[in-house]
Amino acid sequence: MSIFGSIMSKIFGHGSAQAASPSLAPGASPTTTATPASAPAQTVDVAAIVDKAATAKGEKLAWRTSIVDLMKALDLDSSLTARKELAKELHYTGDTNDSATMNVWLHKQVMTKLAANGGKLPADIKT
Repeated sequence: MSIFGSIMSKIFGHGSAQAASPSLAPGASPTTTATPASAPAQTVDVAAIVDKAATAKGEKLAWRTSIVDLMKALDLDSSLTARKELAKELHYTGDTNDSATMNVWLHKQVMTKLAANGGKLPADIKT
């Protein structure tokens, strides 16, 4: 599963369009893309889910502004290698060696894609 797919799965759960899709037509195979072609079937409160996950970690995580903290809160690998892979998945065209700039871009892209897929974001998160 892609890194973005893992983020989607952690937030939207197994009922999301990105999780296994039991309603596939016979002979069809599931896709690995994280962007459904149609409107999302559910709205998910991203803040409630990630706040709960962050609290369970027992450390202060600024997931609303940090891709690293978002990934940590969701129990995903937040290493530079993993973030570079996520940048590749999301078609980042900047310099991946400039991790600060890449991280800001990644966070914005992930939040934008979560919102586009039915994620309800708090007003303090800019997409």
